[in-house]
Amino acid sequence: MDLGRASQSRFERHLWSQKWPTLTNWASAPYNPEAITLESLRPLRQYMPEVSDALLVAGGLGTRMLPASAYLAKENLPLVDVPILVHLAREAIFAGAKRLHIITSPGKDLHSITQNHMQLKQKAPYVRDMLLFPTEEVEVFTHVQTEPKGLGDAIYQALDAVDGPFLVLLGDNLIMNSHHSPNTYHPSNASKLLVESYREKQKPCVGLIEVEQVQHYGITRLEDDMISEVVEKPDPSNAPSKWALCGRYLFPSHTKELLDKYDHETHGELQSIALQQHFIENEGLVGVRLKNHQWYDAGQPMPWLKSQIDHALRREDLGTELRAWLQQRLQR
Repeated sequence: MDLGRASQSRFERHLWSQKWPTLTNWASAPYNPEAITLESLRPLRQYMPEVSDALLVAGGLGTRMLPASAYLAKENLPLVDVPILVHLAREAIFAGAKRLHIITSPGKDLHSITQNHMQLKQKAPYVRDMLLFPTEEVEVFTHVQTEPKGLGDAIYQALDAVDGPFLVLLGDNLIMNSHHSPNTYHPSNASKLLVESYREKQKPCVGLIEVEQVQHYGITRLEDDMISEVVEKPDPSNAPSKWALCGRYLFPSHTKELLDKYDHETHGELQSIALQQHFIENEGLVGVRLKNHQWYDAGQPMPWLKSQIDHALRREDLGTELRAWLQQRLQR
């Protein structure tokens, strides 16, 4: 049971406190392995560590999105009218995050996510407050990855400031189950589903989305909801499934120690792959199937253009008019 540093001491204090005679009796009872069930452990769930930290990985230079990324960080590109980083921040906050850690690269300006734009409310009163001041209720920290050494190294930059298990959201991947205008906006629940899985199973989690072109992704072999293998870019005829890693992770509090063990000097940019393989072979790695979500990739122009169109077609304020225009335009 991974209780985390702060939560473990709190757990121990409460466990032996006279305020909790049920737990005290449970802890002092004679050892009987047959009596230990999920139901008998349920009183301990309130002492499990909260997932209060979320890492938004935004360190890349976005060279495949040049020239746009020369003027605007790709994480600030809008999905129609809401920037990617705002979507990511609100998804993490909806999942329960109280501290956001933005991992960036030297000279990359992402500070706008912390700015209060509520003065614009009088110009656009229909826009929800969370879109004008998206980080109002959380702390925001910035960590600089000085060299592009891969995902594992990017995560490592923030871990001294992280307490307990934490979410990781890749900065150029939106996982959307909600398609609304700014006045009815609601965050994606993708990260929230990972948190719920972690609370239930107390194991590291990754988000999965079903894809058709498996040869472009890390594809998982699943036994129920446990991942037994990740195959990078498999031949479609030999792919273990169609469930792909999609840039959402929930890792435990001892991840820093594991990244020290599976260091960049030894594993290079495959450091994060070594980390996931450790989880598969030890505590287990849960695959959370995100079945009602769209995966929008801002890493290249064509996927991002398709994302814009797909999202707009699904919106109640834009879909009907855009669909009619597209049909008319394609007939020319």
